[in-house]
Amino acid sequence: MGHPMHAAKPLRYGFLLLPHASMADFAIASEVLTRANQLAEKKLYEFLPLSLNGLPVAMSNGLKLPVDLPLAYAPKLDGLFILADDITIEVNLDEFLKSISGLHTDKLPIAGIGCGSYWMARAGLLNGFRATIHWQEISRFTEEFHEVIVSSNLYEIDRSRMSCAGGAATLDFMLSLVGSLHGHEFTARLSEMFSIERVRPGNERQRIPLATRIGGSQPKLTEAVSLMEANIEEPLTTDDIAYYVGVSRRQLERLFKQYLSTVPSKYYLELRLSRARQLLQQTSKSIVQIGLACGFSSGPHFSSTYRNHFGITPREERAQRTQVVVEPR
Repeated sequence: MGHPMHAAKPLRYGFLLLPHASMADFAIASEVLTRANQLAEKKLYEFLPLSLNGLPVAMSNGLKLPVDLPLAYAPKLDGLFILADDITIEVNLDEFLKSISGLHTDKLPIAGIGCGSYWMARAGLLNGFRATIHWQEISRFTEEFHEVIVSSNLYEIDRSRMSCAGGAATLDFMLSLVGSLHGHEFTARLSEMFSIERVRPGNERQRIPLATRIGGSQPKLTEAVSLMEANIEEPLTTDDIAYYVGVSRRQLERLFKQYLSTVPSKYYLELRLSRARQLLQQTSKSIVQIGLACGFSSGPHFSSTYRNHFGITPREERAQRTQVVVEPR
């Protein structure tokens, strides 16, 4: 989203704040740019808060945030971030589309944060692109925009179009953007300023509550998953789980297939592997200890299963723990 660090002029980014945009998302995104300037001891970035009409924006926390300009009158930008926290807000769509169309969007990098990708899609900016949105809006987003390749990932960087689920993922997203321009070492030092050891890659999925995915109408399925989550170190058999929740094995398998598009054993294995990945990245426990804690009786079995699922071994995962992962596309 811009030019290399040795560029003569700082990159100028616009932040279009739609009504009730998340103050946290704006603060995180702008703070990453500010800290990058401090770390480089030169002005790499400048940013302009914008609104559609040039008036202060009522943010999600109730504060009114002054802006520099209306979007239509913004100077030449090197990138535009669209911030929204809701898809039901009242937006003057004609004014929005007119302002966006005047930006020569075929060449301008544009990113949506939180529900910003929804408004990008409304403007036709995501047709044929991968995009994500906050998990609460994924279903509607998918149903409404068939031309968009929707994912449930933390963030997506697809050519000149970017999107981020918002919240804590905003920090990972912004650090990844900075990393794509200035490299691992610079971004690792920048990450330390935010007291984080690792930038999550965009292809990590948002943690979507099971009740949200399947609704509250399947208590047996929810109970089965809860049993799995509570028995990571000593996994239960599928027959055991079916017995404890009061259904037959066949009924349990049918529930998993219908609502989670998988079988109980595979879902359980993915839970254990996800827990192992978390422990590898966030603790100093040995790989053997982590394997045992996640229900793997032998190191080789843990290593091969982990590699088959994630594409790298537990040892390689651990080696990446202190590195910043940047995935420009």
